[in-house]
Amino acid sequence: MKTENILVIGGTGKTGKRVVHLLEELGQNVRIGSRRASPSFDWHQPKEWTQALEGMDKVYITYQPDLAVPGALQAIERLVKESKLANVKKLVILSGKGEREAELCEQVIIHSGLDYTIVRASWFNQNFSENFLLEPILEGVVALPQAEAQIPWIDANDIAAVAAKALTEDGHNGKIYELTGSRTLTFQEAIAEIAKASKQEIRFIPISIKEYGDEMRKANIPGDFVWLIEYLFTEVLGNPELAQVTNDVEKVLGRKPIDFSEYAKKVAATGIWNKSTFKTY
Repeated sequence: MKTENILVIGGTGKTGKRVVHLLEELGQNVRIGSRRASPSFDWHQPKEWTQALEGMDKVYITYQPDLAVPGALQAIERLVKESKLANVKKLVILSGKGEREAELCEQVIIHSGLDYTIVRASWFNQNFSENFLLEPILEGVVALPQAEAQIPWIDANDIAAVAAKALTEDGHNGKIYELTGSRTLTFQEAIAEIAKASKQEIRFIPISIKEYGDEMRKANIPGDFVWLIEYLFTEVLGNPELAQVTNDVEKVLGRKPIDFSEYAKKVAATGIWNKSTFKTY
C-alpha cells in the first residue's frame, strides 16, 4: 500500500478519531484537522485552510455540526476550491442518509473533478454513548419524538472502517455508499437493549417534536443546535429512505455490520451508562 498524506477534518470527532487510528495503523501520514491541531482547521476560519491542506494527497471531510445546516454548502464549495489549489487528489465526505440538504453538498464533491467517495451514514449507535442521548440515559428517562421511526443504526467503527478503505484503495473512487446496520430499531427498542445490557432501569417516553423543542429551549440549549435536532427528527426521521437497510458495509468490509446489541454490550462493559458514575461524565 502506498503511503500518502491524509488530512482528517474532524479528526477528534466520533468517526474522525477512529479514521485517524485506522490510517495510522496502516502506516499512512495523518494530519488531524481540528481547531487545536497545528496547523489548525476551523470551519469558521477559511483563511487557515490553505496551511492545513498544504502537502495533503487526500482529505476525509466531516462538517460540524451537520451538512444540513445553513452555510455548509458554501463551506464545502470553498473547501473543494482550496483542495484543488493544494493539488489534493481525493476527497471522502461523510454525509447523512436521507438528508436532502446534505446531498447538495455531495454534488459539489461529485462535480469537483477530483477523485471522491461519498459515505452516507444512518444514525450512529454512538449517539447513545458519545452524544446528546447519553445524559437522559444516565438520568433514567429518555423522552423523544418519532417513537415509531424504524432506524437502521450504524456503528461509528464501521463508518470509519469504510472511510479508511475509501481513503487508501482506488477501487472506491466514484462510489456512493449508504451505510446502515443489518436491522432497524425504534428508539424504544434501542433503549430497551441498552437497559438490558447495562442492567439499568431506563424509561422511554414518546413525545411530540414541539414538546421536545420546547424542552430544549427551556434548558437553554443553543438555538442552532435546537434547529438541527428539530430538522433531523422532522425531515430525516420522517423520510422513509432512512429506514431502508443496505448491504454496503458488507460489500466494502467483507463482513456484516456491528449489530446494535453487540455495541450495547461492549459499551455497557465500560460502565459509562451506570447511573452511579453519572457525575464523572
